[in-house]
Amino acid sequence: MLELPGLTDPHVHLRDPGGTHKEDFDTGTAAALAGGFTTVLAMPNTHPPLADAASLERARAAARAKTRCDYGIFLGAGEDNLEAVGALAPRVCGLKVYMDQTYGPLRVGSLPALLAHFKRWPGPGPIACHAEGRSLAVVLALAQLFEQRIHICHVSLGAELELIRLAKQRGAQVTCEVTPHHLFLSQADLSAIGPGRAEVRPRLAPPDDVAALWEGLEWVDCFATDHAPHTQQEKDGAEPPPGYPGLETALGLLYGAVREGRLSLEDLVRRMDTNPRQIFGLPAQPETWIELDEEATWEVRATELQSRCGWSPFEGMKLRGRVRRVTLRGLLAYQDGEVLAPRGYGQDLVAAVQTIPA
Repeated sequence: MLELPGLTDPHVHLRDPGGTHKEDFDTGTAAALAGGFTTVLAMPNTHPPLADAASLERARAAARAKTRCDYGIFLGAGEDNLEAVGALAPRVCGLKVYMDQTYGPLRVGSLPALLAHFKRWPGPGPIACHAEGRSLAVVLALAQLFEQRIHICHVSLGAELELIRLAKQRGAQVTCEVTPHHLFLSQADLSAIGPGRAEVRPRLAPPDDVAALWEGLEWVDCFATDHAPHTQQEKDGAEPPPGYPGLETALGLLYGAVREGRLSLEDLVRRMDTNPRQIFGLPAQPETWIELDEEATWEVRATELQSRCGWSPFEGMKLRGRVRRVTLRGLLAYQDGEVLAPRGYGQDLVAAVQTIPA
């Protein structure tokens, strides 16, 4: 049995409030524990979006009541919440800026609003950006102009990673993440997944870009699932929303890469725990670890997963390494398919930082 630290996922969508038929803080954090994650950072493109004090407090109240693992919550940047973000910054793990098409209403489309957010954001969490292609060049330039720390979400193209590499080498305060589905799936898998279920943002890339991500892995700071659940009915409908569930398959996929020699175990731990905690200023979790059966091989079956959405783009794939037990702050939180941590056991790690004496 291999003992690893509890993992940290800096990018999940738990659909609470407004989309709890897909997932909520309860089922999403249960899925996290089953996947070996003891900390998740929740995105703000909910209904309503988490863009003001009232919506943020509603989400925080739901999280306090339902979460089974530890968490933080992002604030969303909008066209009309420029005055609110500064006061709310201490309560959140970062500011999420959407510049390209995604699920939900949050998107910063005007240059004046974008400039204002980069100028005013006080931290301490970074500005996390959904910025593809040319949008990536824009936010990298703004980060330099306003001396902001930025985190680039779900990098999917070799050219994007090359741009980030150049920015890092020139001293930009930029970090980035790559998802397992952009490392293990490509456009060659679209027909096997199915037209509606294959919808995701950023879209799956050509195989050459997948290879470029692996080749440039030294410039990738984090692995993040971008766990974005929608129901089977929604994905198979006339207008399928973009997004994949991923919390319960990420470690099996990436540990398989360790066994194949494509990734070291130290690099896996660095990108799945050490780096995301450092980037988002999260405190350590005492008496917390996971136990991984490194010899176990298992087949992905959506019917056996904790996520409410009921499907997986990795259905039928055989993965290496199975999470057997998770201990969170001294409590046996998960064991052999059973989530043992009660609802409400999770702690807001951003609030925990605020209570630590200077």
